[in-house]
Amino acid sequence: MNKICINGFIPAKDARHAGAFSNVRKIAFTLAEVLVTLGIIGVVSAMTVPSLMQNHQRKTYVTQLHKVYNLFSQASVQYMNDNNALNMKEAGITSQTAADEFIKKYFKIALSCGTDAEKCFAAGEYKKMNGVSAEVAALAGMTYYILADGSAIGVGYQSSGMQIQIDINGKKGPNIVGRDVFAFRIYNSGVIDEGGTDAEPPLSAEQRENIYNTYCSGNSQDTWWGCFGKIVNDGWEMTY
Repeated sequence: MNKICINGFIPAKDARHAGAFSNVRKIAFTLAEVLVTLGIIGVVSAMTVPSLMQNHQRKTYVTQLHKVYNLFSQASVQYMNDNNALNMKEAGITSQTAADEFIKKYFKIALSCGTDAEKCFAAGEYKKMNGVSAEVAALAGMTYYILADGSAIGVGYQSSGMQIQIDINGKKGPNIVGRDVFAFRIYNSGVIDEGGTDAEPPLSAEQRENIYNTYCSGNSQDTWWGCFGKIVNDGWEMTY
């Protein structure tokens, strides 16, 4: 191969690479720059991580609540079908005894606590989101159970249907109404909806919102009403 002569000078074999290497910049960060960057990352993390964790916890609570709701919904439909009835009252829910028989037949029970709420619930520890005490309801003859999934339920018969109280994770915390603690009603018609009202179900979004403002986010003691309906209104999202 003939070598090319440039102005009487013949370049070395690899001389063509020299220019390329001479253009390479050596990039490095000073210690101060690294520390500033890490500081910024730390500040951003401190601002965003708690919010992400709170949102995750809210979703976890709603998922557990929805699971219990589905258990009651499916059991109610099965109960009415088994008794060839159009509603829960016709199917036989006309007393506390009948309500207990319904629970024992259609749910997997880990512990039956009878009328002693303290055996199944964290009695004395429940409160509202604003810190106001909100203990387990004690309807005459109300019975309490722990289901196989670890959730605690209270079942009380009323003329309008069955009042259901739920602690979705049993005695574990936080034991706050609207977080892991809720209540709903299985009406005589078989509809599961918010309680705390004499209105016929299904309730309107406005009715549920009013009950939420009165009981769940209000200062009313010893009631767990209002939070379930708010979650239903908001498309099974915990927005509060």
